[in-house]
Parts: sequence; C-alpha cells; structure tokens
Amino acid sequence: MNSPLAIEAARPRGWRSIPLRWRLIGLVTLGTILNYLARSTLSVAAPQLKSEFGMTTADYAWVVLAFQGSYTVMQTVAGGVLDLLGTRLGFFLFAVGWALANMAHALATGWPSLAAFRALLGATEAAAIPAGAKAVSEWFPPRERSLATSVFQMGTSVGNMIAPPLVAFCILAWNWQAAFIVTGGLSLVWAFLWFWAYRSPADHPSLSEAERVAITAARDEDVTAKPTTRRDLLKSRAFWGIAIPRFLAEPAWQTFNFFIPLYLVAVWQLDLKSIALWAWMPFLAADFGSLAAGVLPNWLMRRGISLVASRKITMSVGALCMIGPACIGLAGSPAIAILLFCVGGFAHQMLSGALITLCADMFDSRTVGTASGMAGTSAWVGGMLFTLLIGQSADAFGYDPLFAALAVLDLIAAAVLWSLLRSRPRTPPISQEG
Repeated sequence: MNSPLAIEAARPRGWRSIPLRWRLIGLVTLGTILNYLARSTLSVAAPQLKSEFGMTTADYAWVVLAFQGSYTVMQTVAGGVLDLLGTRLGFFLFAVGWALANMAHALATGWPSLAAFRALLGATEAAAIPAGAKAVSEWFPPRERSLATSVFQMGTSVGNMIAPPLVAFCILAWNWQAAFIVTGGLSLVWAFLWFWAYRSPADHPSLSEAERVAITAARDEDVTAKPTTRRDLLKSRAFWGIAIPRFLAEPAWQTFNFFIPLYLVAVWQLDLKSIALWAWMPFLAADFGSLAAGVLPNWLMRRGISLVASRKITMSVGALCMIGPACIGLAGSPAIAILLFCVGGFAHQMLSGALITLCADMFDSRTVGTASGMAGTSAWVGGMLFTLLIGQSADAFGYDPLFAALAVLDLIAAAVLWSLLRSRPRTPPISQEG
C-alpha cells in the first residue's frame, strides 16, 4: 500500500501540484534570502565606509558587535515571541522591523551611529532562523525536515551571494546610502507577501486533506518525551547537545559574512569591482552545503541509520571539511583563497543545517521557536567573542591564525555533539516508492 507521501509524489507536475508545504518553505527561503541580503549590505560597503568615516578594523568590529550583541539577546526573545504570537504574525512584525532598520543605515554619519542602526537591525533580524525552524516543525513530517531546513537555509548563502554585485552596483550607480535603502525596501515588500500567504496547517484554506494526512502521518514516529517549557529545555541534555556545538561552529559563518571583503582588501588589495566579482562565490558553494545537509541524512536513513545519528554524521562531515579554510594562510593568490573560502562555505552550511534541523527533531512544536532561539543565542555569543578577537588581533597578526582556529572549533563541536546527544528515536521508514 502506498504511503501518503508516495501518493502525493505521483500527482501531476506544475506549480499548483507542488505540495503547499513546499511552496510555503519557498516563501520562507525568500524571506531568509532578503534577511541575509540586508545584513550583508554592510560587509560589502565596509571598505568605502571605513574610508568615509575614518574607521579602523577595531572600530568596524565594534559596529559588527553591535549587530551581534542585539541579535544574540533577541534570538531567545524572538523565539518566545514566535511561539506566543504564531509564525505568521510574529515573522511579519520582525520582517517589517528589519526592513526599516536596514533602510535607516542611510542616515548614519559615523561609526557610532552606524553601530546604533546595526543594533536595531540585529534585534529585528534575529527571528529569521527560529521562524524557519518553527515553520518546518509545523508543516513537515520528520523524514522531510532535513531537506526542508536545507531549502530555507540555502537562503542564508543566496542572500550573501547576491549582496556583493547588488550592493556594488548601487554604490557605483548612486551612493552607499542607496544600497541600504534598496535592500531594506525589498524586505519590506516580502513582509506583506508573507502576511498575506502564510497560515498554520490548521488554518490554511488551501491545504488539501491528502496533504494534511501526509504532514501528520509520521508524527507518531517522532522523538517522544520532548521538552515543552523553557525550564525543561534548560534541563535537557539534548538542548545543550545542540547549543554548545552551535556556540563553537557559528564563528566561522559570521567571519565569512562580515570579514571576507575586508580580508580581500587587506591581504590582496582588491577594489570594489573585484570584490563584487569574487566575494559571492563562497556563498554559492554554501548553497551546495545546505543541499548536502538535506540529502545526506535521508541517504543514511535509507541504509538503516537512525534519524538523530544521521544528523550527527552530517554535522561531522561538515566539520572535517572545515580543514580547507584553515589552510587559507597557505594560499598563493586571491583565487586560491576564494576556493578555500568556498570549501568553508560548503562545510559550514552542511554542519549548520544538521544542527538547526535537530531543533525541529528534538523539541515539541510549541517550543521549537524558543529552543531554536535559545540555541541561536548560544551560537551568536560564540560569534560575538570571535568577532571581538578578530577586531583586536587581525591588524596586528593577520587573518591566517584566525581561520585555522575556526576549523579547530568545528571539530570540537562535532565531538561535543556525539558526546551529549544520545537520544535514539525510531528511524522513520522512508518509502522507496515515488
């Protein structure tokens, strides 16, 4: 007898025949793209703003830290707000906030005011990943969550990939202020599209009965005895098994987000046009890493590996690949350096996708937003501390030892994940049909 998912897969192709849950995760992905496009605008404009505002690398690091600090605090708050208000309204309010905060960057007159606007942006952008995780938990059965998470997580790298050419175009065609207005304006349009289109499965008028069955059919195969309150989360070994690895792994992605353009200028003396040509490539590679984070766990589960073990193996493979960017100090040209950054982008998104999916796997849907936000806070504390280290040491000692340290942190994160996360839920049976 065919499973509901297999029956669904056999339906005719076409936009209307695409299951509603996949159309909605596409909308989440678009929002994630615009979220990361907005936050990446500064990193592309940074060389010009450093010159215009007379900023040192240490000053720029404080600007980045203003974003990271508010983002870190608000990850936990945003997760709770999403669980309280619901994914639709909560994500809409945060999206309007980050759009307006990003556009306000055009009013900056120096690095202190720039830092203030970055703090506002960080506070409002913090909802993106918890909202994506919550949408996945609402709309997808366990066997599809890794791929669904990978799809929306691809938006993080696509946003970073679009930023260099788009922001460079805005600066060269108009001015740096236009870059922030354009990227913020796109997010504002998306916010209203989201509010119009998204509903939970219980309320969505376009959800067919066949798809409702497909979404709920495997829920009883999910991990049992999930924490349901914030206190339960903090007592949960599973939470710390996710939060600590995210603390150790996040510095790599934030370093790639905020410092690749500055590295290319400082080490290889590239100009804005060259940065636009090169700096998007690691984020294209990161898309393939996100895809691998969705495909590899399913491949492993088909071969008898449990759900949680498949996530841990995927994370570990990504951590091993981080050895590539650790060797950037050996690069003899900017092309080789970019190639190694590409390996790093692939590796990080692969391991990050596994860690983010684990929140949807391990926690009750009523607390997924909170759990993801709290784990995100842990991650961003790690990112903040590493950014502070870069600001204090990059000008004096260069970037090479910092890139090597990122690989070491990721390998330790993999070891912690295997040590702390020992839950063994039943393996979801994956149909070979369809």
